[in-house]
Amino acid sequence: MQSPSKEIATAVASWKAEKKSVYLYQIIAKYSPNESQQKLFQQLAKEAKSQSMLWGNEITKLEGKVPTQYKPDIRTYLVGLLIKQFGPQSMQSILSAMKIRGMSIYSKEIPGHPMPRNMEDIGRQHKSLKSGNNLRAVVFGINDGLVSNASLILGMAGAAANVETIIIAGVAGLFAGACSMAAGEFISVRSQREMFEYQIDLERKELELYPAQEAEELAIIYQARGLPKDEAKNVANTIMQDPKNALDVLAHEELGLSPENLVSPYGAAIFSFISFVLGAGIPLLPFIITHHLTINFSIGLTALSLFTVGCILSLYTGHSALKSGLRMLLIGAAAGGITYFIGYIFKVTLG
Repeated sequence: MQSPSKEIATAVASWKAEKKSVYLYQIIAKYSPNESQQKLFQQLAKEAKSQSMLWGNEITKLEGKVPTQYKPDIRTYLVGLLIKQFGPQSMQSILSAMKIRGMSIYSKEIPGHPMPRNMEDIGRQHKSLKSGNNLRAVVFGINDGLVSNASLILGMAGAAANVETIIIAGVAGLFAGACSMAAGEFISVRSQREMFEYQIDLERKELELYPAQEAEELAIIYQARGLPKDEAKNVANTIMQDPKNALDVLAHEELGLSPENLVSPYGAAIFSFISFVLGAGIPLLPFIITHHLTINFSIGLTALSLFTVGCILSLYTGHSALKSGLRMLLIGAAAGGITYFIGYIFKVTLG
């Protein structure tokens, strides 16, 4: 159990957090591009102001001193300036991290994650999407491995390196790139998860303290997204009946977070490492098998692989598979051509 002084400090921090939200909501409302968004954030500002009053009452009950006025800290002030300069949509990720609600209205709805209208919809939309995310990560990892190691090998070939040197450089580039990518993915996913865990913990506490206000905020968001007022309130109240689902929905709809999309940082690192190795191994494979300078075979195999990866990526972008494949092929060709030319220049200069 917390001491009275710690309880007061917690309540004051919560009061400041709600006042911060009021400050930013008012700026967001002013610089939102359309009337429905302006009304949404004006209403959210009103709700946040109401919740700050609840925290003020709590401070008084604990015999603490309620601050006379709110003054935004440097971070909040700077974010407010950035919203004015670039608009709220461009600041979506930063505002979500600051626990500013309503950010989901800037996220386009995708099939499989529509706005819920009943508990069955809620259950369906929050099923795990981890396998799809992992598949996407594998495709991008293979592509990164292909481009980076093919470029390295072409650079070595441009410098007229022998087969043994190319193999050593290719293997070193393969494992260096795989380790780097795995480490980067681990840090990225872990940081994202820590941010989400912090935000969801705050949301859990607020849900326990004032569920009615949380339901009202959720209903306001659904109204802004097109549901009639009464139906929006019914959906929000239905969601609140199941605390676990309520937390998931609040995280997505209020904060723009998607907990179902988060994968394990360890899994992300492993997937990234393996996929990079697979991609980086393709341009190196002809040299390992034949132990001859089969640069044309390596280029052909890499080009085919790049085109295939581009076609697969079209499944995520919705663009033409042929155009996506050709674009990926051109990007790889440009990267390889540049490194080959640089290797050739070094050979001439040093040779």
